[in-house]
Amino acid sequence: MSKTTPPTTPTAVLRPRPEWLALRTEEALEPDLPIIDAHHHLWDGPHPRYLLDEIRADIASGHNIRATVFIEAGGMWRQSGPTNLKPVGEVEFANGVAAMSESGAYGKTRICAAIVGYADLTLGEKVEPVLDALIAAGNGRLRGIRHSAAHDPEVRMLAPLGLLGSVKFLDGFACLQRKSLGFELWVYHTQLDDAVQLLRAFPEAPVVINHIGGRIGIGQYAGIQAEVNKQWILGLKQLAEYPNVSIKLSGQGMPLAGFGITELPLPPISEDLANLWWPRMSASIDIFGVERCMFASNFPVDKVSCSYISLWNAFKRMTKTMSDNDRAWLFADTAARQYLLQPYLTSK
Repeated sequence: MSKTTPPTTPTAVLRPRPEWLALRTEEALEPDLPIIDAHHHLWDGPHPRYLLDEIRADIASGHNIRATVFIEAGGMWRQSGPTNLKPVGEVEFANGVAAMSESGAYGKTRICAAIVGYADLTLGEKVEPVLDALIAAGNGRLRGIRHSAAHDPEVRMLAPLGLLGSVKFLDGFACLQRKSLGFELWVYHTQLDDAVQLLRAFPEAPVVINHIGGRIGIGQYAGIQAEVNKQWILGLKQLAEYPNVSIKLSGQGMPLAGFGITELPLPPISEDLANLWWPRMSASIDIFGVERCMFASNFPVDKVSCSYISLWNAFKRMTKTMSDNDRAWLFADTAARQYLLQPYLTSK
């Protein structure tokens, strides 16, 4: 991972098409069900702008989004000062959005109520002052760090091969644990073994697996989905052995997932999404249990495939036969516990 430029993310591969999404619309189901959106981004260029106004417009579609969790995306870095501290700018930005939202002037949803930033953990012990600066910039909202380790030459290489096992990374990860910060794990399913090795070294680390473990459904993997599923399930089962590991039920609108949604003449509505996504979501829930699973939008990345209203409607359709208690964990309670957002579920 370069120490001089923001980490490359897959967000610029495709752009949302508002005119396409508008071809099919629907109303929000169960509009009173409390939701914490456990994973979204904000940015301004070179991607299409997705800032406070844009996420507010999506949230206004009708779901009861009580709070959101901002996840780093390599934007809004400082343009001057020490190189290693440049990512602090993104947390400063997200905290500013959170402060605006907390004022109540921008709707009931508390946007960026929890923040996950980026720090280069390959700095080893030298990452400590960076973490301290991020904590200060978060003003009580910083909950963890995401340092992407996703690497697959067939799909997209976002990080160096073997990042999670490098000595310097492990030293930085140890520092992260001493700061009582969580770690967001973003890898592809082909790297879940590396993640297991990391957890063996740090068995008590609070880790959140992003996007159901990065299950790839495109390229060379498209024709071997039975084999992919076997490898993915095995990796998740090994990670689930560690009680502090949870998983986000998200990211299936990314082309990476292999559903080919962006090639359709009409956008999917929630029934379509529920049918497509449920087998993978169900498998994840079976492995981790509802108390360690959380739904999330991954917007605006997943917006290339569906609208915000259809995405959450799909999650509601998938779980309609579950108990109220189980659904509460999936839609809000797991995220509230993981990111310390319980007050947003009880406040009016």
